[in-house]
Amino acid sequence: MRTEQVDVAVVGGGPAGLAAALSAKESGAQHVLLIERGDTLGGILNQCIHDGFGTKLMGEALTGPEYARIFIDRLTDIGVSIKLDTMVLDISPERELVICSHDGLIRVKAGAIVLCTGCRERTRGAIRIPGTRPAGVFTAGVVQEYMNIRNLSVARKAVILGSGDIGLIMARRLTLEGVKVECVAEILPYPSGLARNIVQCLEDFGIPLHLSTTVVDIHGNDRVEGVTLAQIGPRGGVVRGTKSYVECDTLLLSVGLIPENELAKKAGIELSPVTAGPIVDDQFQTSIPGIFCGGNALQVHDLVDYASMESEKAGRSASTFADDGRLPSPIIKVLPGQGIRYVVPQEVSGNESVDFSMRVKSPETDRYIVFKRGEQVIRRMRQIELAPAAMIRMRVRSDRFQGSSDPLTVEVAD
Repeated sequence: MRTEQVDVAVVGGGPAGLAAALSAKESGAQHVLLIERGDTLGGILNQCIHDGFGTKLMGEALTGPEYARIFIDRLTDIGVSIKLDTMVLDISPERELVICSHDGLIRVKAGAIVLCTGCRERTRGAIRIPGTRPAGVFTAGVVQEYMNIRNLSVARKAVILGSGDIGLIMARRLTLEGVKVECVAEILPYPSGLARNIVQCLEDFGIPLHLSTTVVDIHGNDRVEGVTLAQIGPRGGVVRGTKSYVECDTLLLSVGLIPENELAKKAGIELSPVTAGPIVDDQFQTSIPGIFCGGNALQVHDLVDYASMESEKAGRSASTFADDGRLPSPIIKVLPGQGIRYVVPQEVSGNESVDFSMRVKSPETDRYIVFKRGEQVIRRMRQIELAPAAMIRMRVRSDRFQGSSDPLTVEVAD
């Protein structure tokens, strides 16, 4: 097995990996290697033909392929090395990768590694829907690829379970292609997707959204013939007398995303029990020095721009580490408080301003997001609408971290 030495190795060629590789190269890393298991760069962006990408980062609404192409062209121009059709088979805490490509097995010794492996969809098995196992049960992302990449029709009459953004977007896409979308069912008492997608993808097309509702049975042998829906009570059980049969030939699942963390686990990286991604500091460095993480492998994002922004920081940090092996040590713990589900990063050094991202536990209106050190409020921002589906980003200046070693707590307050 031959050995290759690189300054920064980036695993994953989706939006996060593209941003991290470009940033690492622009920050001075001489040899940046981008590793992608698919045959093209861009990841999920290639099948997202709707617009809305780039509004935060580039100031315009682009389609997924357009957004990806901007990064790919810049990577090519700046001289980032790219390996496609390449799998990472192993990773060590000493920043060594074993990869398998058309060139055979290669050991890659890296000054720093950035994990941008993205996420995957939850399947029927993950949520344990009872019933038969006919054809016609798909995750929303698979249907998106079938329709937008392969030009294949998958349904005539569909029910969508879960109001995640991919499911909402596919409700509109299916309708535009002549499919009758009977309804979207959401087990939670509030939508899981962005408000704009509820309006643009459901309300504008007259597609009903049933909250506190789920699929309790799938009918059909060779092909889905229908599903049984039922309302879910506040304690999680089926409400008696609410079951209803809906005829359909397809069930789409949009029931959440899970970070791809197998490599992080193999490297021994500490993971968050809430996000399922690595615990990181304000340099996006994991618990293993020199291994960084960004994008949906770290936390599931609602906007690709935010995934790119944090991965750019991860790439810059990786370049700095590869150059001298040192970064500011994290000394301040960051903890989610009242009403906050999680906050990233989970540790900060206090030496520079930090862009925090977080999600609330439940919908709120006219509240404040408050950062506290002990009893001292160091940052406070009013939020008219708070929703678990919408990631909140707030910057805290470096001077606000000074004068105390107390943990930083983030909470929702009046």
